[in-house]
Amino acid sequence: MGDSAYLKKFVENHPKNKMAWYLLGKEYEASGQTGKARYCYIQAGGVYEAFEASKIPEDLWMGYKADLLQETKQREKRSRFLRKLGIALLIALVVIGHPSAYAPSEKTAEPATAGLQDEPGAETDPAVPDAKPATPPGKAPAKAGSAGSADAVKGPVFTAQGYAFGKAKAGAEALGGLIDLQNRTGAPILNAVVLGMEREGDYLLWTDGMPVVYELEQNPDQGTTTIQSYDAEACRCTPPDASGLQAAAERWIPYQESLGVLASAMQRYKEGTGAWPTGLDDLTGPFPDNWLAGSDPVMVKTFGPLLKRLQNAAGSGAAGQPSANSDAVKDSLAPEEQPYFSEPFEIIVDKKTHVLAVVSGDKLIRSYPVGLGGDRTPEGSFAISDKVINPNGRDNGEFGSRGMQLSDTNYAIHGTNDPDSIGKDESLGCIRMGKKDVEELFDLAPKGTKVTIGKGILPDLESVPKERFKLGHREDQTNPHRVYHWLN
Repeated sequence: MGDSAYLKKFVENHPKNKMAWYLLGKEYEASGQTGKARYCYIQAGGVYEAFEASKIPEDLWMGYKADLLQETKQREKRSRFLRKLGIALLIALVVIGHPSAYAPSEKTAEPATAGLQDEPGAETDPAVPDAKPATPPGKAPAKAGSAGSADAVKGPVFTAQGYAFGKAKAGAEALGGLIDLQNRTGAPILNAVVLGMEREGDYLLWTDGMPVVYELEQNPDQGTTTIQSYDAEACRCTPPDASGLQAAAERWIPYQESLGVLASAMQRYKEGTGAWPTGLDDLTGPFPDNWLAGSDPVMVKTFGPLLKRLQNAAGSGAAGQPSANSDAVKDSLAPEEQPYFSEPFEIIVDKKTHVLAVVSGDKLIRSYPVGLGGDRTPEGSFAISDKVINPNGRDNGEFGSRGMQLSDTNYAIHGTNDPDSIGKDESLGCIRMGKKDVEELFDLAPKGTKVTIGKGILPDLESVPKERFKLGHREDQTNPHRVYHWLN
Protein backbone atom coordinates (compact mmCIF):
# COMPACT_ATOMS: atom_id res chain seq x y z
CA MET A 1 0.00 0.00 0.00
CA GLY A 2 2.99 2.31 -0.38
CA ASP A 3 1.40 3.91 -3.45
CA SER A 4 -2.08 4.36 -1.98
CA ALA A 5 -1.19 7.58 -0.17
CA TYR A 6 -0.17 9.22 -3.44
CA LEU A 7 -3.24 7.88 -5.23
CA LYS A 8 -5.53 9.03 -2.45
CA LYS A 9 -4.03 12.49 -2.59
CA PHE A 10 -4.46 12.54 -6.35
CA VAL A 11 -8.17 11.66 -6.29
CA GLU A 12 -8.75 14.26 -3.58
CA ASN A 13 -7.30 16.90 -5.89
CA HIS A 14 -8.85 15.44 -9.06
CA PRO A 15 -12.09 13.68 -8.06
CA LYS A 16 -13.31 13.44 -11.68
CA ASN A 17 -10.34 11.37 -12.83
CA LYS A 18 -11.96 7.95 -12.99
CA MET A 19 -8.75 6.12 -13.85
CA ALA A 20 -7.21 7.34 -10.58
CA TRP A 21 -10.21 5.98 -8.67
CA TYR A 22 -9.80 2.65 -10.41
CA LEU A 23 -6.11 2.42 -9.56
CA LEU A 24 -6.75 3.36 -5.92
CA GLY A 25 -9.40 0.64 -5.79
CA LYS A 26 -6.86 -1.90 -7.05
CA GLU A 27 -4.49 -0.87 -4.25
CA TYR A 28 -7.20 -1.29 -1.60
CA GLU A 29 -8.27 -4.62 -3.09
CA ALA A 30 -4.69 -5.91 -3.01
CA SER A 31 -4.46 -5.08 0.69
CA GLY A 32 -7.77 -6.78 1.52
CA GLN A 33 -9.75 -3.56 2.12
CA THR A 34 -12.68 -4.63 -0.01
CA GLY A 35 -15.10 -1.99 1.29
CA LYS A 36 -12.82 0.86 0.31
CA ALA A 37 -12.02 -0.88 -2.98
CA ARG A 38 -15.73 -1.17 -3.85
CA TYR A 39 -16.27 2.52 -3.12
CA CYS A 40 -13.40 3.45 -5.45
CA TYR A 41 -14.71 1.17 -8.19
CA ILE A 42 -18.12 2.85 -7.98
CA GLN A 43 -16.42 6.23 -8.47
CA ALA A 44 -14.44 4.80 -11.39
CA GLY A 45 -17.69 3.93 -13.22
CA GLY A 46 -17.11 2.95 -16.84
CA VAL A 47 -13.34 2.67 -16.41
CA TYR A 48 -13.81 -0.16 -13.91
CA GLU A 49 -16.26 -1.93 -16.20
CA ALA A 50 -13.97 -1.49 -19.21
CA PHE A 51 -10.83 -2.81 -17.54
CA GLU A 52 -12.44 -5.61 -15.54
CA ALA A 53 -14.41 -6.90 -18.53
CA SER A 54 -11.44 -6.80 -20.90
CA LYS A 55 -8.30 -8.86 -21.26
CA ILE A 56 -5.92 -5.98 -20.80
CA PRO A 57 -2.53 -7.17 -19.48
CA GLU A 58 -1.87 -6.25 -15.88
CA ASP A 59 1.31 -4.42 -16.81
CA LEU A 60 -0.75 -1.99 -18.90
CA TRP A 61 -2.85 -0.58 -16.10
CA MET A 62 0.16 -0.82 -13.80
CA GLY A 63 1.83 1.46 -16.30
CA TYR A 64 -1.05 3.87 -15.87
CA LYS A 65 -0.46 3.86 -12.13
CA ALA A 66 3.24 4.46 -12.50
CA ASP A 67 2.62 7.49 -14.67
CA LEU A 68 -0.04 8.78 -12.33
CA LEU A 69 2.25 8.49 -9.31
CA GLN A 70 4.98 10.25 -11.19
CA GLU A 71 2.50 13.04 -11.87
CA THR A 72 1.64 13.37 -8.22
CA LYS A 73 5.27 13.42 -7.10
CA GLN A 74 6.65 15.60 -9.90
CA ARG A 75 4.21 18.25 -11.12
CA GLU A 76 6.76 19.60 -13.54
CA LYS A 77 6.35 16.46 -15.69
CA ARG A 78 2.63 17.05 -16.07
CA SER A 79 2.67 17.49 -19.85
CA ARG A 80 4.33 14.16 -20.50
CA PHE A 81 1.88 12.45 -18.16
CA LEU A 82 -1.09 13.90 -19.98
CA ARG A 83 0.27 12.86 -23.34
CA LYS A 84 0.83 9.27 -22.22
CA LEU A 85 -2.54 9.03 -20.57
CA GLY A 86 -4.28 10.57 -23.54
CA ILE A 87 -2.73 8.07 -25.91
CA ALA A 88 -3.65 5.26 -23.56
CA LEU A 89 -7.26 6.34 -23.74
CA LEU A 90 -7.33 5.33 -27.37
CA ILE A 91 -7.27 1.75 -26.15
CA ALA A 92 -10.93 2.24 -25.44
CA LEU A 93 -11.58 3.23 -29.02
CA VAL A 94 -10.05 0.17 -30.59
CA VAL A 95 -12.84 -2.24 -29.85
CA ILE A 96 -16.02 -0.38 -29.17
CA GLY A 97 -18.86 1.03 -31.13
CA HIS A 98 -21.16 3.54 -29.47
CA PRO A 99 -22.93 6.79 -30.60
CA SER A 100 -21.26 9.42 -32.86
CA ALA A 101 -22.01 12.19 -35.35
CA TYR A 102 -21.56 12.38 -39.10
CA ALA A 103 -22.11 14.38 -42.23
CA PRO A 104 -23.80 12.91 -45.28
CA SER A 105 -21.43 10.51 -47.02
CA GLU A 106 -18.60 12.41 -45.41
CA LYS A 107 -17.39 12.43 -41.83
CA THR A 108 -18.94 13.82 -38.75
CA ALA A 109 -18.19 14.93 -35.23
CA GLU A 110 -19.26 15.49 -31.66
CA PRO A 111 -17.87 17.46 -28.72
CA ALA A 112 -16.08 15.78 -25.81
CA THR A 113 -14.11 16.34 -22.70
CA ALA A 114 -10.46 15.41 -22.83
CA GLY A 115 -9.84 11.87 -21.70
CA LEU A 116 -7.78 11.05 -18.64
CA GLN A 117 -6.51 14.50 -17.86
CA ASP A 118 -6.52 16.49 -14.67
CA GLU A 119 -7.76 19.79 -16.01
CA PRO A 120 -10.63 21.42 -14.06
CA GLY A 121 -13.96 19.92 -15.05
CA ALA A 122 -12.42 17.15 -17.14
CA GLU A 123 -13.90 13.73 -16.61
CA THR A 124 -12.69 10.33 -17.68
CA ASP A 125 -15.30 7.77 -18.51
CA PRO A 126 -14.45 5.66 -21.54
CA ALA A 127 -17.17 3.11 -20.64
CA VAL A 128 -15.63 0.53 -22.93
CA PRO A 129 -16.64 -3.13 -22.93
CA ASP A 130 -13.35 -4.46 -24.39
CA ALA A 131 -10.14 -2.49 -24.49
CA LYS A 132 -6.76 -3.45 -25.86
CA PRO A 133 -3.41 -1.66 -25.93
CA ALA A 134 -2.94 1.04 -28.55
CA THR A 135 0.19 2.85 -29.61
CA PRO A 136 1.32 6.49 -29.62
CA PRO A 137 0.43 9.02 -32.34
CA GLY A 138 2.25 9.09 -35.61
CA LYS A 139 0.97 6.16 -37.67
CA ALA A 140 1.62 3.43 -35.12
CA PRO A 141 -0.34 0.16 -35.37
CA ALA A 142 -2.32 -1.54 -32.63
CA LYS A 143 -4.63 -4.53 -32.55
CA ALA A 144 -8.23 -3.84 -33.52
CA GLY A 145 -11.24 -5.43 -31.93
CA SER A 146 -14.89 -5.56 -32.96
CA ALA A 147 -14.47 -2.98 -35.71
CA GLY A 148 -14.95 -5.73 -38.25
CA SER A 149 -18.61 -6.22 -37.36
CA ALA A 150 -21.18 -5.90 -40.14
CA ASP A 151 -22.54 -2.60 -38.80
CA ALA A 152 -19.14 -0.88 -38.74
CA VAL A 153 -19.13 2.64 -40.20
CA LYS A 154 -16.46 3.25 -42.83
CA GLY A 155 -16.36 7.01 -42.35
CA PRO A 156 -14.51 9.23 -42.24
CA VAL A 157 -16.49 10.53 -39.27
CA PHE A 158 -15.66 13.94 -37.80
CA THR A 159 -15.71 15.48 -34.37
CA ALA A 160 -14.59 18.93 -33.23
CA GLN A 161 -12.65 19.16 -29.98
CA GLY A 162 -10.83 21.81 -28.00
CA TYR A 163 -7.17 21.46 -28.92
CA ALA A 164 -4.04 23.01 -27.40
CA PHE A 165 -2.10 23.48 -30.62
CA GLY A 166 1.57 22.59 -30.39
CA LYS A 167 1.35 21.49 -26.78
CA ALA A 168 1.96 18.07 -25.30
CA LYS A 169 -1.49 17.70 -23.76
CA ALA A 170 -3.11 18.30 -27.15
CA GLY A 171 -3.00 14.58 -27.88
CA ALA A 172 -4.96 13.74 -24.74
CA GLU A 173 -7.64 16.29 -25.65
CA ALA A 174 -7.98 15.06 -29.22
CA LEU A 175 -8.12 11.41 -28.24
CA GLY A 176 -10.72 12.24 -25.63
CA GLY A 177 -12.75 13.67 -28.50
CA LEU A 178 -12.37 10.42 -30.44
CA ILE A 179 -13.62 8.42 -27.47
CA ASP A 180 -16.62 10.70 -27.08
CA LEU A 181 -17.33 10.35 -30.80
CA GLN A 182 -17.22 6.57 -30.52
CA ASN A 183 -19.56 6.79 -27.54
CA ARG A 184 -22.09 8.73 -29.62
CA THR A 185 -22.35 6.51 -32.69
CA GLY A 186 -24.44 3.42 -33.16
CA ALA A 187 -21.64 1.30 -34.65
CA PRO A 188 -17.85 0.91 -34.63
CA ILE A 189 -16.09 3.65 -36.61
CA LEU A 190 -13.37 2.53 -39.00
CA ASN A 191 -12.16 6.07 -39.73
CA ALA A 192 -12.63 8.90 -37.22
CA VAL A 193 -11.19 12.41 -37.49
CA VAL A 194 -10.80 15.20 -34.91
CA LEU A 195 -10.97 18.88 -35.90
CA GLY A 196 -9.23 21.26 -33.53
CA MET A 197 -10.99 24.22 -31.93
CA GLU A 198 -9.03 27.04 -30.32
CA ARG A 199 -10.13 28.34 -26.93
CA GLU A 200 -10.91 31.98 -26.17
CA GLY A 201 -11.88 32.58 -22.57
CA ASP A 202 -14.79 30.32 -21.67
CA TYR A 203 -15.52 29.37 -25.29
CA LEU A 204 -14.27 26.99 -27.97
CA LEU A 205 -14.24 28.62 -31.41
CA TRP A 206 -16.27 26.86 -34.08
CA THR A 207 -15.02 28.14 -37.45
CA ASP A 208 -15.07 27.12 -41.09
CA GLY A 209 -11.31 26.57 -40.99
CA MET A 210 -10.95 24.14 -38.09
CA PRO A 211 -7.90 22.01 -38.96
CA VAL A 212 -7.65 18.24 -38.89
CA VAL A 213 -5.52 17.35 -35.85
CA TYR A 214 -5.99 13.59 -35.32
CA GLU A 215 -7.18 10.60 -37.30
CA LEU A 216 -7.98 7.03 -36.32
CA GLU A 217 -8.16 4.25 -38.91
CA GLN A 218 -9.11 0.65 -38.19
CA ASN A 219 -8.53 -2.21 -40.65
CA PRO A 220 -10.63 -5.23 -39.63
CA ASP A 221 -9.04 -7.42 -42.31
CA GLN A 222 -5.53 -6.82 -41.03
CA GLY A 223 -6.60 -6.44 -37.40
CA THR A 224 -4.78 -3.11 -36.97
CA THR A 225 -5.58 0.40 -35.82
CA THR A 226 -3.57 3.42 -37.00
CA ILE A 227 -3.38 6.65 -35.05
CA GLN A 228 -2.14 9.72 -36.93
CA SER A 229 -1.40 13.14 -35.47
CA TYR A 230 -1.51 16.05 -37.93
CA ASP A 231 0.10 18.48 -35.47
CA ALA A 232 3.82 18.37 -36.28
CA GLU A 233 4.82 20.20 -33.09
CA ALA A 234 2.84 17.98 -30.76
CA CYS A 235 3.80 14.64 -32.31
CA ARG A 236 7.32 15.61 -33.45
CA CYS A 237 6.53 14.01 -36.79
CA THR A 238 5.94 14.98 -40.41
CA PRO A 239 2.19 14.49 -40.92
CA PRO A 240 0.83 13.29 -44.27
CA ASP A 241 -1.22 15.51 -46.56
CA ALA A 242 -4.60 16.27 -44.94
CA SER A 243 -6.12 18.23 -47.84
CA GLY A 244 -8.69 15.53 -48.65
CA LEU A 245 -9.87 15.30 -45.06
CA GLN A 246 -9.87 19.08 -44.77
CA ALA A 247 -12.10 19.44 -47.82
CA ALA A 248 -14.56 16.92 -46.41
CA ALA A 249 -14.52 18.71 -43.05
CA GLU A 250 -15.40 21.98 -44.74
CA ARG A 251 -18.56 20.35 -46.09
CA TRP A 252 -19.44 18.82 -42.73
CA ILE A 253 -19.26 22.13 -40.87
CA PRO A 254 -22.20 23.93 -42.61
CA TYR A 255 -24.15 20.67 -42.54
CA GLN A 256 -23.91 20.67 -38.75
CA GLU A 257 -24.88 24.32 -38.62
CA SER A 258 -28.11 23.52 -40.49
CA LEU A 259 -28.87 20.72 -38.03
CA GLY A 260 -28.14 23.04 -35.11
CA VAL A 261 -30.47 25.75 -36.41
CA LEU A 262 -33.25 23.24 -37.11
CA ALA A 263 -32.98 21.59 -33.69
CA SER A 264 -33.01 25.02 -32.04
CA ALA A 265 -36.14 26.04 -33.96
CA MET A 266 -37.93 22.82 -32.97
CA GLN A 267 -37.15 23.33 -29.30
CA ARG A 268 -38.11 27.02 -29.33
CA TYR A 269 -41.37 26.15 -31.10
CA LYS A 270 -42.13 23.59 -28.39
CA GLU A 271 -41.38 26.16 -25.69
CA GLY A 272 -43.54 28.79 -27.38
CA THR A 273 -46.55 26.70 -28.39
CA GLY A 274 -46.49 23.76 -26.00
CA ALA A 275 -46.38 21.25 -28.86
CA TRP A 276 -43.76 19.89 -31.22
CA PRO A 277 -43.94 20.94 -34.89
CA THR A 278 -45.57 18.33 -37.11
CA GLY A 279 -43.71 19.38 -40.22
CA LEU A 280 -41.17 21.86 -41.52
CA ASP A 281 -44.02 24.12 -42.67
CA ASP A 282 -44.90 24.77 -39.02
CA LEU A 283 -41.52 26.45 -38.64
CA THR A 284 -41.17 28.27 -41.96
CA GLY A 285 -44.49 30.08 -42.31
CA PRO A 286 -44.92 33.75 -43.21
CA PHE A 287 -44.64 36.38 -40.47
CA PRO A 288 -45.38 35.96 -37.56
CA ASP A 289 -45.03 32.17 -37.90
CA ASN A 290 -41.47 32.38 -39.19
CA TRP A 291 -39.72 30.46 -36.43
CA LEU A 292 -37.19 29.68 -39.14
CA ALA A 293 -36.23 32.28 -41.73
CA GLY A 294 -36.32 29.54 -44.36
CA SER A 295 -35.10 26.00 -44.93
CA ASP A 296 -32.50 24.03 -46.86
CA PRO A 297 -32.10 20.45 -48.16
CA VAL A 298 -30.47 19.28 -44.92
CA MET A 299 -33.50 20.40 -42.92
CA VAL A 300 -35.92 18.79 -45.38
CA LYS A 301 -34.08 15.48 -45.16
CA THR A 302 -33.56 15.33 -41.41
CA PHE A 303 -36.73 16.92 -40.00
CA GLY A 304 -38.48 13.63 -39.13
CA PRO A 305 -35.64 11.75 -37.46
CA LEU A 306 -34.39 14.88 -35.71
CA LEU A 307 -37.88 15.46 -34.32
CA LYS A 308 -37.95 11.90 -33.03
CA ARG A 309 -34.56 12.36 -31.41
CA LEU A 310 -35.68 15.52 -29.60
CA GLN A 311 -38.96 13.95 -28.52
CA ASN A 312 -37.14 10.95 -27.11
CA ALA A 313 -34.72 13.23 -25.27
CA ALA A 314 -37.67 15.12 -23.80
CA GLY A 315 -39.32 11.89 -22.64
CA SER A 316 -42.13 11.45 -25.16
CA GLY A 317 -43.94 13.18 -27.98
CA ALA A 318 -46.59 15.72 -27.09
CA ALA A 319 -50.26 14.87 -27.46
CA GLY A 320 -51.41 15.27 -31.02
CA GLN A 321 -47.88 15.01 -32.39
CA PRO A 322 -46.56 12.15 -34.50
CA SER A 323 -45.37 9.25 -32.39
CA ALA A 324 -41.88 7.84 -32.63
CA ASN A 325 -43.27 4.96 -34.71
CA SER A 326 -45.42 6.96 -37.13
CA ASP A 327 -44.68 7.27 -40.85
CA ALA A 328 -44.08 10.99 -40.38
CA VAL A 329 -41.02 10.22 -38.30
CA LYS A 330 -38.39 7.97 -39.84
CA ASP A 331 -36.71 5.24 -37.85
CA SER A 332 -33.82 7.27 -36.47
CA LEU A 333 -31.01 9.52 -37.56
CA ALA A 334 -28.33 7.69 -39.47
CA PRO A 335 -24.85 8.09 -38.02
CA GLU A 336 -23.94 10.67 -40.66
CA GLU A 337 -27.06 12.68 -39.80
CA GLN A 338 -26.62 13.00 -36.06
CA PRO A 339 -26.23 16.58 -34.82
CA TYR A 340 -23.01 17.84 -33.28
CA PHE A 341 -24.50 20.70 -31.23
CA SER A 342 -26.17 19.41 -28.08
CA GLU A 343 -27.72 22.68 -26.84
CA PRO A 344 -30.04 25.20 -28.56
CA PHE A 345 -28.42 28.24 -30.13
CA GLU A 346 -28.40 31.38 -27.97
CA ILE A 347 -27.32 34.98 -28.51
CA ILE A 348 -24.99 36.77 -26.12
CA VAL A 349 -24.26 40.52 -26.32
CA ASP A 350 -21.28 42.02 -24.49
CA LYS A 351 -21.62 45.75 -23.86
CA LYS A 352 -17.96 46.03 -22.89
CA THR A 353 -16.48 44.54 -26.06
CA HIS A 354 -19.34 45.55 -28.40
CA VAL A 355 -19.60 41.96 -29.58
CA LEU A 356 -22.66 39.81 -30.32
CA ALA A 357 -22.14 36.06 -30.44
CA VAL A 358 -24.17 32.98 -31.35
CA VAL A 359 -23.30 30.10 -29.02
CA SER A 360 -24.30 26.53 -28.25
CA GLY A 361 -23.13 25.74 -24.73
CA ASP A 362 -19.40 26.51 -24.71
CA LYS A 363 -19.13 26.50 -28.52
CA LEU A 364 -18.92 30.00 -30.02
CA ILE A 365 -20.36 29.68 -33.53
CA ARG A 366 -20.30 33.31 -34.69
CA SER A 367 -19.27 36.67 -33.26
CA TYR A 368 -19.95 40.08 -34.78
CA PRO A 369 -19.15 43.71 -33.92
CA VAL A 370 -22.24 45.69 -32.90
CA GLY A 371 -23.31 49.21 -32.12
CA LEU A 372 -24.97 49.80 -28.75
CA GLY A 373 -26.39 52.55 -26.59
CA GLY A 374 -24.16 52.40 -23.53
CA ASP A 375 -26.28 52.52 -20.37
CA ARG A 376 -29.39 52.88 -22.54
CA THR A 377 -28.96 49.29 -23.75
CA PRO A 378 -30.66 47.08 -21.14
CA GLU A 379 -28.92 44.16 -19.47
CA GLY A 380 -30.58 40.85 -18.66
CA SER A 381 -32.29 37.96 -20.41
CA PHE A 382 -34.66 38.34 -23.34
CA ALA A 383 -36.00 36.25 -26.24
CA ILE A 384 -36.58 37.03 -29.90
CA SER A 385 -40.33 37.60 -30.13
CA ASP A 386 -40.59 38.93 -33.72
CA LYS A 387 -38.39 38.38 -36.76
CA VAL A 388 -39.09 40.90 -39.52
CA ILE A 389 -37.62 41.51 -42.95
CA ASN A 390 -37.36 45.20 -43.93
CA PRO A 391 -38.91 46.55 -40.71
CA ASN A 392 -39.03 50.05 -42.27
CA GLY A 393 -40.65 48.72 -45.43
CA ARG A 394 -37.32 48.83 -47.29
CA ASP A 395 -33.86 47.38 -46.77
CA ASN A 396 -32.08 50.71 -46.38
CA GLY A 397 -34.19 52.25 -43.61
CA GLU A 398 -32.91 53.13 -40.15
CA PHE A 399 -33.47 49.51 -39.03
CA GLY A 400 -31.84 48.01 -42.11
CA SER A 401 -32.98 44.84 -43.85
CA ARG A 402 -33.62 42.68 -40.77
CA GLY A 403 -35.07 43.22 -37.30
CA MET A 404 -35.42 40.89 -34.30
CA GLN A 405 -37.45 42.29 -31.42
CA LEU A 406 -36.36 41.47 -27.87
CA SER A 407 -39.33 40.11 -25.92
CA ASP A 408 -42.14 42.65 -25.45
CA THR A 409 -39.87 45.69 -25.43
CA ASN A 410 -38.98 48.56 -27.73
CA TYR A 411 -35.49 47.15 -28.14
CA ALA A 412 -34.34 45.04 -31.06
CA ILE A 413 -31.35 43.63 -32.85
CA HIS A 414 -31.47 45.19 -36.30
CA GLY A 415 -29.50 46.53 -39.23
CA THR A 416 -28.62 50.18 -39.63
CA ASN A 417 -28.23 52.90 -42.26
CA ASP A 418 -25.34 54.29 -40.18
CA PRO A 419 -22.61 51.63 -40.41
CA ASP A 420 -20.04 53.96 -38.84
CA SER A 421 -21.89 53.58 -35.53
CA ILE A 422 -20.90 49.90 -35.27
CA GLY A 423 -18.55 49.47 -32.32
CA LYS A 424 -19.78 52.67 -30.66
CA ASP A 425 -22.46 53.68 -28.13
CA GLU A 426 -24.64 55.88 -30.35
CA SER A 427 -28.02 54.09 -30.36
CA LEU A 428 -30.94 54.80 -28.04
CA GLY A 429 -30.59 51.27 -26.69
CA CYS A 430 -31.01 48.90 -29.63
CA ILE A 431 -28.28 46.62 -30.99
CA ARG A 432 -27.08 47.68 -34.44
CA MET A 433 -25.39 45.31 -36.87
CA GLY A 434 -23.85 45.46 -40.32
CA LYS A 435 -26.00 44.31 -43.23
CA LYS A 436 -24.28 40.97 -43.93
CA ASP A 437 -24.03 40.22 -40.22
CA VAL A 438 -27.66 40.88 -39.34
CA GLU A 439 -28.88 38.91 -42.37
CA GLU A 440 -26.79 35.90 -41.35
CA LEU A 441 -27.94 36.18 -37.74
CA PHE A 442 -31.57 36.33 -38.93
CA ASP A 443 -31.09 32.91 -40.53
CA LEU A 444 -29.08 31.41 -37.64
CA ALA A 445 -31.35 32.47 -34.77
CA PRO A 446 -34.92 31.08 -34.74
CA LYS A 447 -37.79 32.97 -33.17
CA GLY A 448 -37.74 32.32 -29.43
CA THR A 449 -33.92 32.33 -29.26
CA LYS A 450 -32.67 33.37 -25.83
CA VAL A 451 -30.71 36.66 -25.77
CA THR A 452 -28.43 37.60 -22.85
CA ILE A 453 -26.98 41.11 -22.56
CA GLY A 454 -24.22 41.89 -20.07
CA LYS A 455 -20.69 43.19 -19.60
CA GLY A 456 -17.42 41.29 -19.83
CA ILE A 457 -19.05 38.02 -20.92
CA LEU A 458 -17.49 37.53 -24.38
CA PRO A 459 -13.99 37.60 -25.85
CA ASP A 460 -13.27 40.59 -28.07
CA LEU A 461 -13.14 38.92 -31.48
CA GLU A 462 -14.90 38.74 -34.81
CA SER A 463 -15.56 35.27 -36.21
CA VAL A 464 -17.49 34.93 -39.46
CA PRO A 465 -17.03 32.33 -42.23
CA LYS A 466 -15.98 32.92 -45.82
CA GLU A 467 -19.38 31.64 -46.93
CA ARG A 468 -22.24 33.04 -44.86
CA PHE A 469 -24.95 30.74 -43.53
CA LYS A 470 -28.03 31.37 -45.65
CA LEU A 471 -31.39 29.62 -45.82
CA GLY A 472 -33.60 29.35 -48.90
CA HIS A 473 -37.32 28.70 -49.48
CA ARG A 474 -38.53 31.88 -47.77
CA GLU A 475 -42.10 32.91 -47.10
CA ASP A 476 -43.14 36.57 -46.80
CA GLN A 477 -41.57 37.80 -43.56
CA THR A 478 -42.46 41.46 -43.86
CA ASN A 479 -45.06 43.02 -41.59
CA PRO A 480 -46.91 45.78 -43.45
CA HIS A 481 -49.47 46.07 -40.65
CA ARG A 482 -47.09 47.63 -38.14
CA VAL A 483 -44.77 50.60 -38.06
CA TYR A 484 -41.87 49.75 -35.79
CA HIS A 485 -40.65 52.35 -33.31
CA TRP A 486 -37.73 50.57 -31.71
CA LEU A 487 -35.31 52.73 -29.74
CA ASN A 488 -32.79 52.96 -32.52
